[in-house]
Amino acid sequence: MSLQVAAHINSFLAAFVLLTAFGMLVQRRMYGLIHLFAWQGLFLSISTAIVGFVAGKHHLYISSLLTLSLKVVLLPYILHVLILRLRIQKEVETVVNVPLTMLIGVALVIFSYHLTAPVRELSTLVTRSTLAVALATVMIGLLMMITRRHAVTQIIGFLAMENGLFFAATSATYGMPLVVELGVALDVLIAAFIFGIFFFHIHTTFDSLDVDQMARLKEGD
Repeated sequence: MSLQVAAHINSFLAAFVLLTAFGMLVQRRMYGLIHLFAWQGLFLSISTAIVGFVAGKHHLYISSLLTLSLKVVLLPYILHVLILRLRIQKEVETVVNVPLTMLIGVALVIFSYHLTAPVRELSTLVTRSTLAVALATVMIGLLMMITRRHAVTQIIGFLAMENGLFFAATSATYGMPLVVELGVALDVLIAAFIFGIFFFHIHTTFDSLDVDQMARLKEGD
């Protein structure tokens, strides 16, 4: 596989990563949100494997398998079980309406491309064209956390941010050291279990995971 072909394939996959980020930003159904997160993880996993093959970085194969098993299979399964156990409503409530959220997301993408333009011009890596997408994915994940009222959807936004950070590491330096990536993967998995336990206790106490409702209960006290 030539470097030019690999760069085109990687850019194509980056476009799908960004597309799934926008899909999660505007998705109104909880199960659809989880499916989009899984698809984003799949595109990220394939992109990591291709970069590892072209760059000769064998540790990226392990990173790709970790991403596939953790973010495509295990975390979506945990989120799915969490939604079923907590009997969460399927509709996702947002603080800002969808058209305005989309406009903000587009502005973040333009800002990301403008911010990373000097890096793209100086870099000689195959992944230099995907750095802006990675930064935009991080910002869209943060936007998703800000504009969603439900605690579970905010956690999915946090996980999407982590996807963007991992993509940025792969794009900027061909990935982090393997020990660091294993530590991050373990931290994310442990965080998912801890969040699940907290959600069960919060739902039992307040009978809701809506952040606004919990804030009003706190103010009432």
